[in-house]
Amino acid sequence: MTVFCSGFVGILGRPNVGKSTLLNRMCHDKVAIISEKPQTTRNRILGVLHRPGSQIVFLDTPGMHEEAKALNRYMQGVIRRVAEDVDIIVYMVDVTREHGREDELALSIMKENEDIPVILAVNKIDKSRGERIDERLKLLEEKFQFSGTCTISALCGSGVPELLERITGHLQEGVPFFPEDMVTDQPLDFTLSEIIREKLFELTMEEVPYSTAVVVDDISTEREEIIEVSAIVYVERETQKRIIIGKGGRMLKDVGTAARLDMERKLGKKVYLQLWVKVKRGWTDREGLLRQLGYS
Repeated sequence: MTVFCSGFVGILGRPNVGKSTLLNRMCHDKVAIISEKPQTTRNRILGVLHRPGSQIVFLDTPGMHEEAKALNRYMQGVIRRVAEDVDIIVYMVDVTREHGREDELALSIMKENEDIPVILAVNKIDKSRGERIDERLKLLEEKFQFSGTCTISALCGSGVPELLERITGHLQEGVPFFPEDMVTDQPLDFTLSEIIREKLFELTMEEVPYSTAVVVDDISTEREEIIEVSAIVYVERETQKRIIIGKGGRMLKDVGTAARLDMERKLGKKVYLQLWVKVKRGWTDREGLLRQLGYS
């Protein structure tokens, strides 16, 4: 009789190490938005990989960092809850960046959960020399006792099959947690809001994308041939509102067009998207406003 195995795998690491890129590659779908800017991921993002004889549930997390704002405290809470609740941790590092304080913070969380096996995934090996990779491996293996080590490129896919095999080797006998046609647990309004936020990260500069929150307040499917979506982009200051709207509404139109095209690819239907921009002063550091905007 074939034994079925399953488990939850948390992906941890400092900002911009490629966690969301790895999640998307593992799940063969764009489950998480991606950006070259750090701190794009704010929530726990779930992705499911269905394989013959096993099911792996991945939990992508925000990047580990130290900041005092309420939004940052919320994100650190997300990381800690995932680290406590999963069966396996994949700890990702970017070999092109020096080991730093954020890496130490991630290691400290894993040490707090010492009964959970941790697999080290050294990412971006396509952009680094062999000696540098060896140096990073030696440094990290002196700091923590990993259950396994893989060198990978989440972007190109090299080393990812080996990482999957290491993860599978740690799975326990169990049942599937999700049906075979399910890749994520994200509700539609969250998925669409994340698409809009990704375009804001891509098209706006400096601090503006970090001060934006997106809430989809209405989705209408009354017309069979088109889905109507209404969403609000919240910012902290009037100056940020002007930047996002742009001269003659150009920036907001560009964000809306890019988001609409992604939505249509995702949903397989025409989308009519309306975007509004509103100011909620200091929302990133006010817990009551964070809850209103879905960070709870």
